[in-house]
Amino acid sequence: MSTIAASARIHPLSVIEDGAVISENCVIGPFCHVGPKVVLKDRVELMTHVVVTGRTVIGSGCRMFPNAVIGGDPQSVHHEGEETTLTVGDNCTFREGVTVNTGTTGGGGKTVIGNNNLFLANSHVAHDCILGNHIIMSNNVMLAGHVIVEDRVIMGGGSAVHQFTRIGRQAFIGGLSAVSYDVIPYGMLNGNPGVLSGLNVVGMTRAGIERSVIHTVRRAYKAIFEGPESVRANAAAVRDDYLDCPQALEIFDFIAAESDRALSSPNRGKV
Repeated sequence: MSTIAASARIHPLSVIEDGAVISENCVIGPFCHVGPKVVLKDRVELMTHVVVTGRTVIGSGCRMFPNAVIGGDPQSVHHEGEETTLTVGDNCTFREGVTVNTGTTGGGGKTVIGNNNLFLANSHVAHDCILGNHIIMSNNVMLAGHVIVEDRVIMGGGSAVHQFTRIGRQAFIGGLSAVSYDVIPYGMLNGNPGVLSGLNVVGMTRAGIERSVIHTVRRAYKAIFEGPESVRANAAAVRDDYLDCPQALEIFDFIAAESDRALSSPNRGKV
């Protein structure tokens, strides 16, 4: 039996399956379908023709526009109907036609989305992706499986991300870019194949990072990508010179971390 708060408003032309949890002040418009293992927390709004399915938890204050399908089965040939999950944080907006899949057993079994994210029309989040907070995915952005996107990343329209790729905090991905390799924090990537084209200085400035710090990060960027050795060797050699700059250390630590993908670079797209 469903648990539906008295303050929830549900249009009679929508279907709420037995077992769903609809919390306080949710609004569900006509022709929506909420599956039996879905939890909608307070103040979730489904406008019309929205499907929320799977073992899915939607955080407070989320809004879903027409034809969004949230919590659908993973689009993986290895998926055989196992029960996996999708968890969405608070205050996320899913515009028209957005699709988000649950995880796969081989990838950890869960897709996770943080808080205050904006998904514009027809964007897609595949199975086992892990997304942070304050991310903007513009129209038609596509994330393949197992992608990690850190906080405050902005992705231009039509960009596509290869499976298992990491995108570091506050990176900027240009429209129609093909992201085949990891993108460092604060990096800016453009093109197909995607090439690192500097730092997201505009985003850093808007985030309140002081100009002197931005200049320090620029020096670290040059030392890493213009040094005499490989990118990882250059980063290891100069890391101790930047111990007083947390933003630079983010980049060094991102480069040093284990990953299934190579690193995007300014020269040939990867290292």
